[in-house]
Amino acid sequence: MKKTLSFLLIICSIAIFGTRISKNITFKQNVKGYLKRAADANTVELANAELTRVIDYLEANNLTSGYTSVMWETPDEDIDFWYRNLKASQNELQNLGTASALEKTNVLIKLRETLLDVGERTKVTVPEGLHVYPNNKLWAGLTTFAFSAISVGLILLIPAEEKKIIAPIADNS
Repeated sequence: MKKTLSFLLIICSIAIFGTRISKNITFKQNVKGYLKRAADANTVELANAELTRVIDYLEANNLTSGYTSVMWETPDEDIDFWYRNLKASQNELQNLGTASALEKTNVLIKLRETLLDVGERTKVTVPEGLHVYPNNKLWAGLTTFAFSAISVGLILLIPAEEKKIIAPIADNS
């Protein structure tokens, strides 16, 4: 009975972690990857094409407003501001027309600064947790459950004899 419960808890945890990882990969493929490519683009046309691809995905998946926060709203989790900023960048790229090479280069530099956060590590600017939006609270609960369930599941797998050996060692520490 213990082993069955243990395996069920572990399998549930793996399913939750796997689904969350899958959602993150899908988001990276459809948003983060193309934002990075837009930031790295060498021409206005190429940057616009990549940015348009992202904006189309965001609009199709209703990722244009709200907050990704679980407990309180902070500016870095504001989807609306982030989305409007992307749209403004797209508009600027589309309205360049016959601008000079210098103007186009300046817009591309500005776009790069908008899309990337440069620190110890350069990363794409995206509200944290957007890959599980609008179910961030549900996913926070599921992830907490998964960590707890996998811990309990692994503890249940330890034979009783080994638990007796581990307990005195823990008491002496």
